[in-house]
Amino acid sequence: MSDATDHPTYRLFAARYAELRRGRRTETLLTIAIVGLLVLVSVIDTEFYPSRIVAGLPRIGEYFGKLFSVVPERGADPVPVLALSHLFGGVKEPQSVAYWFYRFGTYAALLWQTVQMAVLATVMGFTGAFVLSFPAARNLVRYRAILWLTRRLLEVMRSIPQVVLAFILVWPFGIGPLAGILAIGIHSTGALGKLFSEVNENADMRAAEGMRAAGGNWVEVVRYGMVPQVLPGFLSYALLRFEINVRSSTIIGFVGAGGIGQEFKRVIGFNIYEEVSAIAILILIIVMLIDLASERIRARVIGNLVVR
Repeated sequence: MSDATDHPTYRLFAARYAELRRGRRTETLLTIAIVGLLVLVSVIDTEFYPSRIVAGLPRIGEYFGKLFSVVPERGADPVPVLALSHLFGGVKEPQSVAYWFYRFGTYAALLWQTVQMAVLATVMGFTGAFVLSFPAARNLVRYRAILWLTRRLLEVMRSIPQVVLAFILVWPFGIGPLAGILAIGIHSTGALGKLFSEVNENADMRAAEGMRAAGGNWVEVVRYGMVPQVLPGFLSYALLRFEINVRSSTIIGFVGAGGIGQEFKRVIGFNIYEEVSAIAILILIIVMLIDLASERIRARVIGNLVVR
């Protein structure tokens, strides 16, 4: 009885398999070499040296040293104070926690404005992305010109940094939240449009094909064949984008686009360490609360849509 490995078909298969493995191994090694070279060039160009990181890490404590330091008398050097009685003193006690938040009312109003900016920008971005994602999906568009133009438009929207967009929009619309809302909304449209179009391309096309076979036009195919199955994914991405937009709203204020960012820039510019810490803590708390709320909304709303 002959061995199966001696069969010509098996030898041909084994030779082809070995050739494919060699090709894959060569491709993998070439990819690793290219990535390694890019990383090395990036490290050299940006001076991202481990020695600089090790040297700079101890200086992080200098910020907290200044944060918890007081000047005992005029002309004397600051002295770090970490006693509980000092940290939890009144609003007139320098560097106490209560002293950090003595302008809490102002911070709360600006944070509320920041959240409102994020809400409006997310709604704007979701609406624009929803409309543009369908002509940007390969499986829904027959005319390549429409596909190409829509995708390039989305790329332009998400390629320009939000801070740059806000800086540009501050000129025609003035300093304030409007420029920030428009900047974040435009960027969100581009980012969500890309994600939404990928959801569309991965959707089951049987319902859409059924609508086409029944004589439905393009709008009806999208409305009844695509939207019901892709909407849960759209909402999930939109909620995630809302969390990102809250953080973005705090940054674009640095160029005068409204929200807590403008106040954050002011206190950083004047080295008011206690107010910097207070605003940073409030931003952290609001982002955490929004994250928890988004998880509950995502689980309830999207879960109901999927069940239906």
